[in-house]
Amino acid sequence: MSSTAGASAAPDRLWSVDEHLDDILGRIRPLEPIALQLLDAQGCVLVEDVTAPAALPPFDNSSMDGYAVRVADVEGASEEFPAVLAVVGDVAAGSGEPPSVGPGEAARIMTGAPLPPGAEAVVPVEWTDGGTGGGPATTMAGSGSAEVRVHRSVDARAHVRARGSDVTAGELVLAAGTLLGPAQIGLLAAIGRGTVSVRPRPRVVVVSTGSELVPPGESLAHGQIHDSNSFMLTACARAAGALAYRVGAVDDDPATLRAALEDQLVRADAVVTSGGVSVGAYDVVKEALSGLPAEEGRVDFRRLAMQPGKPQGFGRIGPDRTPLFALPGNPVSSYVSFELFVRPALRALMGLAPADRKVVRAVCPEGVASSPKGRRQYLRGRHDPATGEVTVLGGAGSHLVKALAGANALIVVPEDATSVAPGAELDAVLLD
Repeated sequence: MSSTAGASAAPDRLWSVDEHLDDILGRIRPLEPIALQLLDAQGCVLVEDVTAPAALPPFDNSSMDGYAVRVADVEGASEEFPAVLAVVGDVAAGSGEPPSVGPGEAARIMTGAPLPPGAEAVVPVEWTDGGTGGGPATTMAGSGSAEVRVHRSVDARAHVRARGSDVTAGELVLAAGTLLGPAQIGLLAAIGRGTVSVRPRPRVVVVSTGSELVPPGESLAHGQIHDSNSFMLTACARAAGALAYRVGAVDDDPATLRAALEDQLVRADAVVTSGGVSVGAYDVVKEALSGLPAEEGRVDFRRLAMQPGKPQGFGRIGPDRTPLFALPGNPVSSYVSFELFVRPALRALMGLAPADRKVVRAVCPEGVASSPKGRRQYLRGRHDPATGEVTVLGGAGSHLVKALAGANALIVVPEDATSVAPGAELDAVLLD
């Protein structure tokens, strides 16, 4: 029997955190690859191996501003007895055919410019008079200078970047499965790739529910609160690598919610809702999405053996069977649920390994006075990597957003523990 079938057969049973996550990931498939321009591909995952079509750099070039010379012509040179060389021309990056350097000659060369024929090394301008006829220079004289005095000798290939010293032709530079950040985008551009085949960043629509919710910046009437969940969850989705879109809060009316979701599905690879999943009289998400017709998909609502975040919903809806995550409405519950279930699923949509948060063992100096038996508790904490300790912030209340804002870890109290002694070690999920 599948896990979803089990949900229907025993709707009141408690699911473990691991069971719920396994069920979600078992129903997530990576997004189909598309070809994107480089800057549009940032944050996406490659689905192809990328090889270099040519060497990088494509030619020997100077790593310094200075003079391209023959080694024999500057052997034994010093400030007292400089080597005096005739300047036969300039070599700038991107310039035309460079002049040849013969015996007793030098070419003025700029960083990145190709080493001219006949030259064997580059003398930095600081080792010369810069064509001024004086002492050591910091800049080169203009192109009218006929000669340069070199004050030091150089070895062959000094200050020369060899052709192919970075990448050889045909070399694998990026493997399929690589997440494209700024450095990888730069490498692709350097080898001449204008487009790449990637799995796109998932488009995530975030909807909060509740007739009491008012957008930040507006005044509150009696019984109203500001909508924080939709902003927090949109930020969470963006931090996970998604393209996230926040929808204004939807009133506690099932028809209104269904209409809002139907409008949003055209631009969504995943939908995240908050609120309305418990057993209250106005739990709109559960009322709107339970028992959908088969052609519209299915959402399973469950109780999980965890605190906070006991009520959860997950399913696939709409013509494309878009994943929908129905999270509880208390802010801390919503945040913890996103970290445990939505973030791994979004990574799976991108073709990445679902788990990316580092988990460490940390000493909890004050311990935990109580924890619900049979439930895995997630407490907000502050982890200090220098001491290996983690401190509980704000207690267990799922409305305490100030403590959440100060946390950099989730402290995990296992299901079989009803308390934790001071100084005991616990798992800490690092959020940085």
